[in-house]
Amino acid sequence: MKEIPANDPKLRSWVHVPAGSDFPIQNIPFGIFEKDSEKRVGIRIGDHVLDLNFLQHNGYFEGIELPRGIFRKAFLNEFLSLGKKLTSSIRNRVSELLQVGSPLETHGSVDVFLLAAELVQVCMPIEVGDYTDFYSSMQHAVNVGSMFRDPANALFPNWKHMPVGYHGRSSSVIESGVPIIRPQGQILSAEAERPAHGPTKQLDFELEMGFVTCGESVQGVPIKTEDAEKYIFGLVLLNDWSARDIQKWEYVPLGPFLSKSFATAISPWIVTLDALEPFRTEGPEQQPEVLPYLQYEGMKHFDIDLEVGITPKGTQERIVCRSNFKHLYWNMAQQLAHQTVNGCNVKSGDLYGSGTISGPDPGSYGSMLEISWGGTKPVMMKDGSERSFIQDGDTVKIRGFATRQDLKIGFGEVASEVLKPF
Repeated sequence: MKEIPANDPKLRSWVHVPAGSDFPIQNIPFGIFEKDSEKRVGIRIGDHVLDLNFLQHNGYFEGIELPRGIFRKAFLNEFLSLGKKLTSSIRNRVSELLQVGSPLETHGSVDVFLLAAELVQVCMPIEVGDYTDFYSSMQHAVNVGSMFRDPANALFPNWKHMPVGYHGRSSSVIESGVPIIRPQGQILSAEAERPAHGPTKQLDFELEMGFVTCGESVQGVPIKTEDAEKYIFGLVLLNDWSARDIQKWEYVPLGPFLSKSFATAISPWIVTLDALEPFRTEGPEQQPEVLPYLQYEGMKHFDIDLEVGITPKGTQERIVCRSNFKHLYWNMAQQLAHQTVNGCNVKSGDLYGSGTISGPDPGSYGSMLEISWGGTKPVMMKDGSERSFIQDGDTVKIRGFATRQDLKIGFGEVASEVLKPF
């Protein structure tokens, strides 16, 4: 593990951070906020947002070569294009400025650059140019394969040889808080001979995480696993919404299409890979041995706790899943190496979904398809109603946080309410 001064658990900020906050001084996640009809780049610290445009304008980033106005943007893409070395330098400088005794603490009007989070609008952090969704949890793949096909052959022959994925729809990637309109499509019911058109009856969440790239690679030149993290800026929570009945009818032979492209929701604050350095962990043993371009050294998995809650309208939340990012079979370095092995290039602001993250027991399954086992085992809500899949009026929230002794690095949440179709 790298020793990064900004990760020191002993650091204390002059900004008040409530106990148990997802956003202590050791986190420093990046995002976009809007204040007075202008969007800018900010850092979340406790219950506040730090305006990076103000810091640059007033000389607090002196010595770091930055384009003028780089933080007065509607998306993080231009900042990410500066590369990992520079983005890490900004995080380290912000850490210094937030520490007790820094020059920023004694600045006169704190409220001009440190804004209450509840008073600003948090926005989509990146303009997603390309979106890939992987299928990297073996437990999830076995569960789905058992339900959709044959339990004896749940995994396709290629699954343990490559991080299987598909090119998703970037136009429908949305931020937390944007409602989900129940999608419609073709559905073939069990008792019918021909498909019918209508709204999905099996709307589902998928518990995922996504990573965001920084810098750009050269088309035709693959990224090696040992170099992959130079292109990974940070992670977000991701809900890859799915319509299971539409998916089951359409996925042969080319895979998901309308069942996945209507909405993918992400959390607004991007937690840097640097902040997650203390939470590296070993991954599962991969057998059979993977091809040389997918082999890696060191710890490339991360210990991040995840949970999903469902709140029917007007009632209390019920937690239906607790899982962990470390359950993935394929890690991010392998995913990026496989994405580029054919010469595909990556750009700043690209989004890569992990695929549904399911753990080894039913309480850690990352979708309602698995939790209710295709609708045969409904889950009781706090109001006494049951859920096999997500209903209109339900709000689904995904939360994530990594903990180590007294240190907690959180992601906040990604929340979406489901509305009736037009």
